[in-house]
Amino acid sequence: MAASREEINAGANDAMKRFYQEVGAGKELAGKAQGILIFPSVLKAGIGIGGEYGEGLLRIKGRTDGYYSTAAASIGLQLGMQSKTVMILFMTPKALSDFKKSEGWEAGVNGSVALATLGAGGQLDTKTLSQPIIGFVFGNKGLMYNLTFEGTKITRLKK
Repeated sequence: MAASREEINAGANDAMKRFYQEVGAGKELAGKAQGILIFPSVLKAGIGIGGEYGEGLLRIKGRTDGYYSTAAASIGLQLGMQSKTVMILFMTPKALSDFKKSEGWEAGVNGSVALATLGAGGQLDTKTLSQPIIGFVFGNKGLMYNLTFEGTKITRLKK
């Protein structure tokens, strides 16, 4: 079921608050980002074959620039359903421009997303911070690890 613009906006605001709370350098990092793609709720479900889908928005300098969907499929041992919040920070003008020019942007094909992990003391890995595109995935218990963005397709919505 498609979310309304208002629902996506409210979810994105909540996701940003959580990002600032859970990532020590979150405000500083967001301030340096050229654009932030926010998917407040990406649902993943499957029995053997799975899929995930979510709707979100792109913010550039604090303003909504457009609405997007994310989708991916997976095969393997899986059963059940989960929800996660996904944020992708475009740290360079080129990374953001390449994303915006694409008809359907696919992680790993159109751009490599460095998945953020926290080290000792909750600090982000400095190698991750130097990447042009940085991804964050939050589950119910906080920042999630050992995930991949490969094969995730992001498409602009007409809202």
